[in-house]
Amino acid sequence: MTEDLVARIILGVVMVVSGVLLVWSARAAADGRIRRNQIVGIRTVSTLESDEAWIAAHRRARGVTQWAGIAAIVSGLGAALPVPMGVVVAGVIVGCLAMLVLVLYGAVVGGRAARAATSSTEAAGRPDTSR
Repeated sequence: MTEDLVARIILGVVMVVSGVLLVWSARAAADGRIRRNQIVGIRTVSTLESDEAWIAAHRRARGVTQWAGIAAIVSGLGAALPVPMGVVVAGVIVGCLAMLVLVLYGAVVGGRAARAATSSTEAAGRPDTSR
């Protein structure tokens, strides 16, 4: 195998696997299959405050986070196209930037949803028993 082919395979596999994991984790966290933790998900003070905040954040960020995963998958599949290696690298860089922007935006909107969920729980006078 040539170095060019090896590089395409590595770039493609890393991006596609990253995208699939991102789509899966967005769905799993929004559905409650991934509980509050310090490894996967939107981990901010507001999202880690309660189970309700965690779920609210991930439900709100689910769509945009899935689009981040799709951006990674598409840029990874682009490595299989018969184009010059420079185009492949540029495509992967664009895919990474799109993924980064979308994930950060998801964290922002998710954090807002978590704060709103926490505020509504406090306003209702219900104690947080999730801890």
